[in-house]
Amino acid sequence: MYFLLKPILFKFDPEKVHYFVTRNLKRFNRFPGGAALSRAIWDVNNPRLQKEVFGLRFKNPVGLAAGFDKNGELMGEMANIGFGFVEIGTVTPLPQPGNPQPRMFRLPPDGALINRMGFNNLGVDVVAERLAAFRRNAKGAQKQLIIGGNIGKNKVTPNEDAVSDYIKCFDRLFDAVDYFVVNVSSPNTPGLRDLQEKEPLMHILNTLQQRNAKNGISRPILLKIAPDLTDSQLDDIVDIVQQTRIAGIIATNTTISRESLTVHESLKNEMGGLSGKPLTKRSTEVISYLHKKSNGSFPIIGVGGIHTADDAIEKLQAGASLVQLYTGFIYEGPALIGRINKKLLDR
Repeated sequence: MYFLLKPILFKFDPEKVHYFVTRNLKRFNRFPGGAALSRAIWDVNNPRLQKEVFGLRFKNPVGLAAGFDKNGELMGEMANIGFGFVEIGTVTPLPQPGNPQPRMFRLPPDGALINRMGFNNLGVDVVAERLAAFRRNAKGAQKQLIIGGNIGKNKVTPNEDAVSDYIKCFDRLFDAVDYFVVNVSSPNTPGLRDLQEKEPLMHILNTLQQRNAKNGISRPILLKIAPDLTDSQLDDIVDIVQQTRIAGIIATNTTISRESLTVHESLKNEMGGLSGKPLTKRSTEVISYLHKKSNGSFPIIGVGGIHTADDAIEKLQAGASLVQLYTGFIYEGPALIGRINKKLLDR
């Protein structure tokens, strides 16, 4: 069905299409029998797919990457189409509109997207309340859903005060999520990637780790990194993980590279992060490098350019424990989740 709709949907602005599709998906799931039909069509439910990573049991290893459900509105719907976990956000302390539109661009010949959304979200208070309501009302498969909270800083917060924004999001979401992701790698907030340098990054992660014990409970903290880091910077990342004892890494975010794109120059030069097929090889290289350099001492969630089941398998073989979809999900539709899980069952 998706491949019948896709040519029509791709004629319109990507951001408007996103809201159109998600609104109608929510309506469909509210109809009597709609949620059950979603599960029957797309969900692959098999105990052999379950996986325990950083102390959490995932129904299956295929998750939705941050950026698709920024405000915690679609957890139930994403569970019903087969995702084993959903990462919401990026969430900031205060609401912010993000960058001016248009801010998302399709590159169909390259199977890619460029986005410069700019952490548009409703703020951590709204998101925390939505997650709490979802937890209270979850039924069936939704109760098994692992939820990650991807957190960032507001655009107006200077880098020297960034840690305070991460603390606010961490404290407010602590009771609502299963794990946290510290996002310092988006190219769409000015100066944010400077926080990937060793000293400021150690400060943020150590501060959060010191707060990571509430009534005897701690949450896994992961770091999401850019694919544009050099080997020496990746060496620093391994060292940072080991020193701060965070739970793991998400590799990778979008890239600022435009290498080997075939689209027209005007579109190629749009500012923002590139995702999709052009990132497939590099994200897998980063996963493999981190896994080998660390001797597999921490889990990695692999994301970037997964458009087929084989793409996902390659990332798992390179050292990833779990995978996430975003651009591949938009290009290939919900059936991609099931294809990956079925391929895993056939191995």
